[in-house]
Amino acid sequence: MNNRLILPMFLLSLVHAQDAPKKRPPRPPKPGVSTPGVKREMAAIKPDAVFPIEGTPDWQVLTDDAVWVTNGPKNTVHRLDIKTNQVVAAVTVGQKPCSGLAAGFGSIWVPNCGDKTLSRVDAKTNQVVATLPFGPADSEGGIATSPDSVWMLTDKKGVLSRIHPASNKVVAEIVVAPNSASCIYAEGAVWITTPEKNLLTRVDPKTNMVTNTIEVGPGPRFLTAGAGSIWTLNQGDGTVSRVDAKTNKLLANVEAGIPGPGGEIAFGAGHVWATAFQIPITEIDPEKNVVVKQWVGPGGDSIRVGHGSVWLSNLREQNVWRFKIDQP
Repeated sequence: MNNRLILPMFLLSLVHAQDAPKKRPPRPPKPGVSTPGVKREMAAIKPDAVFPIEGTPDWQVLTDDAVWVTNGPKNTVHRLDIKTNQVVAAVTVGQKPCSGLAAGFGSIWVPNCGDKTLSRVDAKTNQVVATLPFGPADSEGGIATSPDSVWMLTDKKGVLSRIHPASNKVVAEIVVAPNSASCIYAEGAVWITTPEKNLLTRVDPKTNMVTNTIEVGPGPRFLTAGAGSIWTLNQGDGTVSRVDAKTNKLLANVEAGIPGPGGEIAFGAGHVWATAFQIPITEIDPEKNVVVKQWVGPGGDSIRVGHGSVWLSNLREQNVWRFKIDQP
């Protein structure tokens, strides 16, 4: 080889090496729980239905006759029919739907991260009937409906927006802690998580004022309500915190062993259900505040319980599972 070519070729290969994407080290496995007899394999679950959704099926909301699922890369939300177990509609919404789904006022409310909008889909016609000019503060958050309003965090500075469904306009902005992430409506109040401060915040919809802040486990993001309590999934240590919705007191930090980013939590059939990659299903009994079943293996990312079934979004597998609640 010509020696004059050696140095340029070496430099070129060095540049290419620098440009090549660095491989991320594999994430350490989640520990899960160590209680004997609790862990199971995902392969043991026999789904009653599998809904193929090309892309990344993720956030869910249940209605009387359907389950709705977002699909970020496709800019769509999919309608799953609970009677036929078929995907019956794919509705094009804003860019990169994210940060939860909510149902209310005859509509499905879809936050979009790509263009910072909120799509309103008519639940009967499967058509977008309005695109609102504000979006979610965080891609990993949530949206909620109360009897008269839609609620969403719209600014990382700490703004909870109250949206009137008749006008599709923001009618109030409540100041909450900066970088708050997700919200739900339950027990007559709006509840908000702030991961950086390990806080659960209660907002009174009658006054649009913060009434309580409760310290929970580290990194609370997703939350649900049931059994008279608010439950937070804490990404910092993988616990689930339980807060009494009447006294606003922390009752328990349930060891679930599912730390890290992502995941979600739901309440249904009298139990709490959490999901995370590597450990797609964790079932908690609120009478004992302990994990009673935990499934390990591929799958997971969003979970809901209703219509006699567990609904599990398997984002990486590009499908949604429906299976009976009473798995052995």
